[in-house]
Amino acid sequence: MAVGLCLLLLLFCGSTMSEVQPIYKPPPGTLDFGFVPAKTYDTGVYHEPGPIGILFKIVHAFLYLVQPNSFPQDLIRKLAQQKFGNTQSDYQKPENVVLTLQAIYYEIGFIVSAALGLLFILLLPLVGLCFCMCRCCDNCGGEMHQRQKKNADCQRSCFATFLFVASLIISVGVLCAYAANQHLTSQVRGAKKLVNSNFKDLKIFLNDTPAQIDYLVSQYNTTKDKALSDLNNVGPLLGSRVQEQLGKEVRPALDAALTMAGAIRETKEALENVSVSVEVLQEGTERLHANLTDVKMHLSNTLNDSACSAVQAASTCNIIKNSLHQLNINANFSGLPGVSSQLAKVNDVLKIDLSSLVQKGYASFNDTPDLVVNQTRNILSAVPYIKTVLETIGANISSFTKNLPVEKILADLTIYLTQSEAYVQDYFPVVEQYDFYRWLGCLILCCMVVLILVFYYLGLLCGTCGYDKHASPTTRGCISNTGGNFLMAGVGFSFLFSWVLMTVVVLTFVTGGNVEKLVCEPFEDKTLFKVLDTPYLLNHHWKNYLSGILFKNPNINLTFEKVYSDCKENKGIYTSLHLEHLFNINEFLNISMYTEDVALRIEHIQINLSKIILLDEIGKENLLNFSSSGIEGINFAAYLTEINKSVTKVDLLSFANDLEARADQLPKGALENALKGHANSIRMIHNQQVVPLEQAMSTLNQSIRLLKRTSSELMVKVKNVISAVNAAQLLINNNASQVIVQETKKFMDTVIGYFEQYVEWVKESIAMEVAACKPIANVIDTAVDIFLCSYVADSVNTFWFGLGGSSIFLIPAIIFAVKLSKYYRRMDTEDVYDDMENGNNGYHKEHFYGIHNPVITSSVEQW
Repeated sequence: MAVGLCLLLLLFCGSTMSEVQPIYKPPPGTLDFGFVPAKTYDTGVYHEPGPIGILFKIVHAFLYLVQPNSFPQDLIRKLAQQKFGNTQSDYQKPENVVLTLQAIYYEIGFIVSAALGLLFILLLPLVGLCFCMCRCCDNCGGEMHQRQKKNADCQRSCFATFLFVASLIISVGVLCAYAANQHLTSQVRGAKKLVNSNFKDLKIFLNDTPAQIDYLVSQYNTTKDKALSDLNNVGPLLGSRVQEQLGKEVRPALDAALTMAGAIRETKEALENVSVSVEVLQEGTERLHANLTDVKMHLSNTLNDSACSAVQAASTCNIIKNSLHQLNINANFSGLPGVSSQLAKVNDVLKIDLSSLVQKGYASFNDTPDLVVNQTRNILSAVPYIKTVLETIGANISSFTKNLPVEKILADLTIYLTQSEAYVQDYFPVVEQYDFYRWLGCLILCCMVVLILVFYYLGLLCGTCGYDKHASPTTRGCISNTGGNFLMAGVGFSFLFSWVLMTVVVLTFVTGGNVEKLVCEPFEDKTLFKVLDTPYLLNHHWKNYLSGILFKNPNINLTFEKVYSDCKENKGIYTSLHLEHLFNINEFLNISMYTEDVALRIEHIQINLSKIILLDEIGKENLLNFSSSGIEGINFAAYLTEINKSVTKVDLLSFANDLEARADQLPKGALENALKGHANSIRMIHNQQVVPLEQAMSTLNQSIRLLKRTSSELMVKVKNVISAVNAAQLLINNNASQVIVQETKKFMDTVIGYFEQYVEWVKESIAMEVAACKPIANVIDTAVDIFLCSYVADSVNTFWFGLGGSSIFLIPAIIFAVKLSKYYRRMDTEDVYDDMENGNNGYHKEHFYGIHNPVITSSVEQW
């Protein structure tokens, strides 16, 4: 209890909340307090028994057969709460009788088994005494006479086999008992390391707690420094917040205006391209038309030559004549309207640099943080006062933790722990010495069984090896007779030792079995803690015993199960023991009055952003002039109609190639050469005139389509841009104050949130990390689960299980050994058989052989 009370005081700087609250997350900016320093505990409470664990499981299954009932929580509660007096009348009360009967019913398996063991203890020595006296009177097989039977070999073999099997079972049992005995001794010797590990963890638990508390206190500086840093930079921080919120409206509007300025420049370039391209196309098509007319005339003159009148050339010349009409231009650009007026208006619009005006709007808006900085200097004047307040809070925290008697308590606890460790170290050799006595006693018991087995195995060995089936019972050899004597010696020692063995078995069975069923199993599933947590069980005046011991307040809901479970999960002892009932940390960490003062000083921020001009009237008028430049009046259909046509009616390259191919069909001569010359002229016209015209048409096509897209609903687009700019400007002029108030409040919440984060982090750390009480749970697990249950109870139960099995199988071994010894020992008299052919019922007459046979007339052999 002293340890518990002292540990309570170590954590006075914890939270008042017994359950961990979720960590507060302020709007922006979460502080990083790092990790509370903690060392790893070394003790491992898991025990692996090794190969002998199979025996442990078998014993557990046997105990389940003996006691299949679940842990009797209600019965134990009633028995603990029931008052049994010293008078007989108290036990005769109806409720006490019922409880006694319920306890007997629960223990019926152990009671019946123990009763059978006691019966074994009482009867077997008595039977052995009677058996000995009977044999001394030449009865019960004591007479050295054996009547021979025809099935004697079969009986001897069966008895030998049964005795051998019983001896094997006894051997397995004594090996199990010996293994359990050795396992317990080895575990007790190794327990010293486990105990030292627990003491080491408890020392770590005590030594690390002050450092953890100091770390929690030191992290207040992280909170203070961050808050002062934000207050020193209130202008840029708040300005960036305001700019970010206003930018959601302002930046899209300015981006749209900047995009429109780019559209104006692109429109000018497109109009210039249209003007130049149309002029180039008009001149080019006129020149192309003249050249094609000239080529067509010369080609016609060539075809009118007399050479075309020949039969071989006539058809080819006619085909060429019929295709001459294709040598003509297809697109006519002379009728397209000009765009000079629109270009002039756009040039007038571009006299004003709209992009520069928009960039000025950007620059003006980007000055928001500077405007806020200039208008929040009153906050900076309050920073020294706020810093003084924060320093006062830190000093209060430090002075409070220094006033706690932590060092004295830790020193007392360390001394107590050191003394306890020294006490354990001093008395551990005594424990080992007593364990040696226990081991020696159990070894003697095993040796008793081994002695009996040695006689049985020697008897079987000598009897089997020395038996001569041709020898009569009176003439058996010395080895066979010795085997029979060994068997009878084993029987004698069985009667001598069996009651001692069974006495030990009964005592260890009742003790170890009940420890397993009433302590180990309920401890594993925590039902034992539920019984201990029963109201008014351990103290008739206290509802909760643990809280009554720790806090002198039994009404606090503090249970053994909850404390053990929390410590098992390595939670802080503050949470596990509900130490908030001893100390109210809210009074210690109550910084609300300071934060309210800080908030009041921040809330009085007044900021005016009316100096920000996004786009002046000149820029807006410039946009309107662009929308009325007349580009939407261009006849785009006429342009696109001509652009979609080809320059000539026929592809000149294809025409030239076809002309040259037809010339090749003519006879060699001047006509063929003339036609090929015309084909080359046509190719030259295509390369020098048609290709540049096609390039000019491509440029014209791109420009016209760009102008068409730009002019589509141009007035609406310009008005939308102007409306967006006006709306953003209105937000800055009229609604910026609301945005500033909102962002100021968020900034205030952020600063105050640093302190709230610190408080919640302290609570979380105290609850989960500071003085993590895993060593306390480890001590309980080591004492109960490891030492009592795994080391002692399992080993003791396995010992009585093996020794008890061996003791029980001594009974059939005694019977078979007595029966079998008759076939191995040398008899004084015997029965003699006649041959089957002779009469006289198979017996020789004794005067024929001179053998005295006093029981010749007896038909039953005495055993």
